[in-house]
Amino acid sequence: MRSYVIDELAGSTVRHLQDRLTDMGGASSVEKLFWLPVDQELLTPIQCEHLPECGPYKMAVELKDESVRLELLVRAEGKLRCECICYLHPEAERKMMNKLDTLITAIQQDELSVLFGVCC
Repeated sequence: MRSYVIDELAGSTVRHLQDRLTDMGGASSVEKLFWLPVDQELLTPIQCEHLPECGPYKMAVELKDESVRLELLVRAEGKLRCECICYLHPEAERKMMNKLDTLITAIQQDELSVLFGVCC
């Protein structure tokens, strides 16, 4: 499984990320596993074709004590097995990594603001 890992995070950052993902509706039935929705414009042609039957599409985010792992395999909410369950093209994968990075950066900025009493 290909994945993108961000490690050496503060435990508080991971906890805040868990809260943020839950607020976004990304909680799963498995503890510490969340879903990050894939923007429709990033889908492959086969995923776009299968969207009505198999979609929406999402990527798994696993939270550890001090790290986060984004699985790069795109899963379909409507089916467990289908040819549309596949990896995105590299540019789209990068955009999804950036989406996770943006969430984490915003959380870290919020934490710094609270810690130092300043607005970033």
